[in-house]
Amino acid sequence: MCGIAGVLTSGAASHDAVQRDLERMISSIRHRGPDDAGFWVDGGAGIGLGQARLSIVDLSPMGHQPMLTDDGRLVITFNGEIYNHRDIRKELPGTNWRGGSDTETFLAAIRAWGLHEALNRAVGMFAFALWDRDRGVLSLARDRMGEKPLYYGWNKGSFLFGSELKALRAHPAFQAGVNRDALAYYVRTGYVGGADCIYQGIAKVPPGSYLEVSIEDRTPKETSYWSVARAVDAARRRPFEGDAADAVRELEQLLAASVRGQMLADVPLGAFLSGGVDSSTIVSLMQCASTVPVKTFTIGFNEAGFDEAAHARLVASHLGTDHTELHLSANDALGVVPSLPAIYDEPFADSSQMPTILVSRLARRHVTVALSGDGGDELFCGYSRYRHVEEKWGKLSRAPGAMRGLLGNVLPRSALTDGLAARSLDEFYRFSNTQWKGYGGIV
Repeated sequence: MCGIAGVLTSGAASHDAVQRDLERMISSIRHRGPDDAGFWVDGGAGIGLGQARLSIVDLSPMGHQPMLTDDGRLVITFNGEIYNHRDIRKELPGTNWRGGSDTETFLAAIRAWGLHEALNRAVGMFAFALWDRDRGVLSLARDRMGEKPLYYGWNKGSFLFGSELKALRAHPAFQAGVNRDALAYYVRTGYVGGADCIYQGIAKVPPGSYLEVSIEDRTPKETSYWSVARAVDAARRRPFEGDAADAVRELEQLLAASVRGQMLADVPLGAFLSGGVDSSTIVSLMQCASTVPVKTFTIGFNEAGFDEAAHARLVASHLGTDHTELHLSANDALGVVPSLPAIYDEPFADSSQMPTILVSRLARRHVTVALSGDGGDELFCGYSRYRHVEEKWGKLSRAPGAMRGLLGNVLPRSALTDGLAARSLDEFYRFSNTQWKGYGGIV
């Protein structure tokens, strides 16, 4: 991951003042990018972009950011990776490439096709800021599923943005109280969801969207370039026509292609392995695509009910991975707790955050990039709650809608009771499942 941050001020500002503020913002998130730091400032336009870089693709100075197009019109600071950037380069013949970074590829695509089309063609996880010097417009964008975080908001005449809230807090203009609506949402669900933020006046760029803002038009204009709902509707209009065996083959091909794309790196690569279906599948596909043993990492605990190390060890042995296993005590896990507020910035109540941090620390001793099986249960309905939701709806749907609505108003407030007045299983599921949809947003 990298860290990006920036500021757009109302009116011209001195170069040194903007630079100084940017340095504070980037310094606060330097842990995201220890390999390099860069700044670009146009004091006359009141704009400054910064980045703390973790070098993954193209480790040379040609990957330094913020990055400009040859004509100097577009400037970008980018966090993430474009997995299909080599394919995109083939669609941009005649481009004078300076290096091999995916950021350079994406910037060239934006110049050639425009921001909206470049986002539609890009496959990856990312959050970035783009300044168009001719238009005087700042664009902020986020990947389809919102895997990379990006916060923004106006504060005392300055528009601030960053990968983490601590970058915004580092700016001298930042002043914001607690968003009580977001706090209430957290108490109900265990996380601050959607575009909301724990601070008043600050928001997250929604997944699959980009927004544009300028000094002349201070209200961010949001555009959705992709959504789950539209993807599902498109799939329903063109359903899969093969049988079950065809579906299995197609799924394996899609997963294998996705894993190969995410293995694109110029630094050591590995994977988290718990021994479960999801991580084991990812590691299996990685090993099939690799000519050397994949580096895998597992943490174990002395308490049998929390220890998955034995399962991971069996999978690693079967696949022939280069496996590293570390057993930890309860005190090791508790030792992570004091650092959680600084790591997550917003309240986040998922207990898996502690083992995730611990296995990440273990992996970082050996590799720079690690794949995981996160998201598999959500995508393939692996959690038992998916079955429970269907069972509940089977019973509740027989009650009149008015009665369900009355129960929803009388019973203690929860995501489940919010869904009692739902008209369909899809709608009921959407309400009841929100309590498990938290995402830490630290990558």
